[in-house]
Amino acid sequence: MGVIRFDNVGRIFGAKSNPFVALKDIELQVDDKEFVAIVGPSGCGKTTCLRLVAGFDFPSSGSVLVDDQPIRRPGPERAVVFQQFALFPWKTVRQNIDLGLRNQKVAKSERDERTDSILQLMNLATYADHFPHQLSGGMQQRVAIARAYVLDPDVLLMDEPFGALDAQTRVVMQEELVRLARRNPRTVLFITHAVEEAVYLADRVVIMTRAPGCIKEILDVRSIRESENWDSHEKIEDVMDLESFVHLRTHIWRSLREEKAAATA
Repeated sequence: MGVIRFDNVGRIFGAKSNPFVALKDIELQVDDKEFVAIVGPSGCGKTTCLRLVAGFDFPSSGSVLVDDQPIRRPGPERAVVFQQFALFPWKTVRQNIDLGLRNQKVAKSERDERTDSILQLMNLATYADHFPHQLSGGMQQRVAIARAYVLDPDVLLMDEPFGALDAQTRVVMQEELVRLARRNPRTVLFITHAVEEAVYLADRVVIMTRAPGCIKEILDVRSIRESENWDSHEKIEDVMDLESFVHLRTHIWRSLREEKAAATA
């Protein structure tokens, strides 16, 4: 299982004399094997939400739970993929991927089997003995995702994982992640500034307000995707041309523009 729950969560930074309210009254549940993307204006607390689930930070009020257990620290059941690839340059692709399994003292036979499996799944087998500097940015991020998946986590936390990639590589990685998420689903909390990316990848999209970050609206994408069989389209551009996709994208953009206008005012 991998159910994430925010119960009336607030997060305040700074001194009591000059506090910054990053999050306020967050109520959200991400169900087992559900893919939820969070979008919102800069500074609205998207990454703070992810850090609370990862155990890198803690709420000032309320509680964050995974499978009804309060989060006290980082744990192997929650894997994180960052915007920066964070690969060890002196290790090969295979060594980078199986490092977490080594740290968990997994037996070599099982470690090799799981690493080989994820190399095949992520189309990395040909590059198993390459070093990070020999790979493109997209390939390096693929290794970072494989390193998270090989741990077999209940929850996958992704913080702008494609933000450092060029536009074409980003599209390829989005298509790869959709393929992976359908074949090997995990509970995913995905942070992004890219509206199209959120709609294409997620089962639900959470729209947040400007700071203090609150949940403004939650959109159900999965029911539309399944009823119109978006996954039958191999290319992302074919999905983005669909009227239902355009409608969702436009709705989110208008909502975000409202927040920006309110902040400016």
